[in-house]
Amino acid sequence: MLFIVGREETTTSKGIAMPQPWITEELKTVNLGDKRLNDRLGMILEAFADRPNVSIPAACGGRNDLEATYRFCDNDHVTHEQILKPHYEATRKRCAAQKVVVCAQDTTELDFTRPQQQVEGAGPLDGSQRRGAFLHLNEAFGIDGTPLGAVGSKIWSREESDENLSAETKRKIRRALPFEEKESIRWLEGLREVQKLAEQCPDTLCVSVSDSESDIYELFAESNEVANQGAMRPANLHWIVRACQDRVVLDESGDSRGFIRDALLSQPVLLTNEIMVRGREQKVSCETRSRRKPRVHRQSTVEIRACAVTIKAPHTSKHAVGSVTINAVMVREVNPPEGETPVEWILLTTLPISTVEEVQAIIHYYTVRWMIEIYFRTLKQGCRIEDRRFETLPRMLACTAIYIIVAWRTLFVCRLGRSCPDMACDVIFEPAEWQSVWSVHHRGQVLPKHPPPLSELIRLVAMLGGYVNRSRANRDGASASQGGSSAETAPPGVETLWKGLQRLRDLAWGWETFGPATQR
Repeated sequence: MLFIVGREETTTSKGIAMPQPWITEELKTVNLGDKRLNDRLGMILEAFADRPNVSIPAACGGRNDLEATYRFCDNDHVTHEQILKPHYEATRKRCAAQKVVVCAQDTTELDFTRPQQQVEGAGPLDGSQRRGAFLHLNEAFGIDGTPLGAVGSKIWSREESDENLSAETKRKIRRALPFEEKESIRWLEGLREVQKLAEQCPDTLCVSVSDSESDIYELFAESNEVANQGAMRPANLHWIVRACQDRVVLDESGDSRGFIRDALLSQPVLLTNEIMVRGREQKVSCETRSRRKPRVHRQSTVEIRACAVTIKAPHTSKHAVGSVTINAVMVREVNPPEGETPVEWILLTTLPISTVEEVQAIIHYYTVRWMIEIYFRTLKQGCRIEDRRFETLPRMLACTAIYIIVAWRTLFVCRLGRSCPDMACDVIFEPAEWQSVWSVHHRGQVLPKHPPPLSELIRLVAMLGGYVNRSRANRDGASASQGGSSAETAPPGVETLWKGLQRLRDLAWGWETFGPATQR
């Protein structure tokens, strides 16, 4: 069952406007060292959440609030971590209400390149002229893809490199660094964050999931005797990593017996399945990596195999104590179209693989990882975080922390409509919000006595942002050429929802100011 915020009054006895109930709950444990700063964070969060993709001046709505927002982000006591601490705690409460939580961790670039004056403190992104920072986020999801919030995050900028050094020299310098000083340490830090969550939520299975960039031996070694002074990892903590390297595996006597892929291909097929392979275009003509090459959109049949493997410790790892035994699952396309590279995943995990159902669960947990890509799109395109105008990186990161919460809330509302379609919409929306939206779409009709289902209202909100409810169009007599021939249509996406949410707040304001209640 999802953790849903209860309804509270939104005004004090003196009539002073208070933050929306979900903001009050989300910031319940905020402590920025000054009550005025705590209150200001709630006001800014509400303004940003109401209009996520407009400029900060447009979101604030007035000069006084705008100046207060910039002063807030410029305050030395207001840091990225301090802003997100209450959100982490609220996330923990939502996770505790779940049987299984998938914690997807991934890294994205935050491009703060400016045409003239660059953001002070921003570093190089990829060796080019682009400037910015990197955000590594650990986001918790329910097994249906509903976002529960951030478990942890890390933001950093790279230092300038010596342009006179060759690429090979730079690689040697990176290899010589202690592992704790490498950027790769973020994957272990992410696993430790999930471990802490598992300890705080003993009745919840916590699964850390990451893509091929996290295929590092140090993470595998940590999983056995993990971080806490040699203490064994909690029984409810597991991880899944998509393999990037085909590592050497050992037999029972400790001798090499080939590689992970060979070991999996020697196993019988447990089951076959049908999947939809997403097509993609090649962005760079000289790209040689298989995962960046173009492919056609297609329905494919995949075979699934699984086995336990003992991985040989690489001689290059200073942290390698010895070999590590883990489970591996292969998902491999059979009979791909001519000229197409077969789709193939190799998933390394600590989860059990003794039954077909357990193997299927591993694959499903990994597919939930895709939701963090949608989250990053919401943060960048929906909240336009890279377009915010601040002169220094610390101010930009404080602003980013607020929008991390906004992006979670936007995606949460979108996914909750799919997970709990029959839930009454007033668990999310205020009376003025759902009543105004319903009235706009049902002009001249009397308001329903009870709030409509959440899925219905989310569709209405998304229609304000450009979503086409094709099944409704078909009932109204739309032609097949207009897309109205299908009785069912895809649920609203996050883009139409974040656009619709902006209009919703304007409608709610108008309803509260000029609506039926004001005519009495």
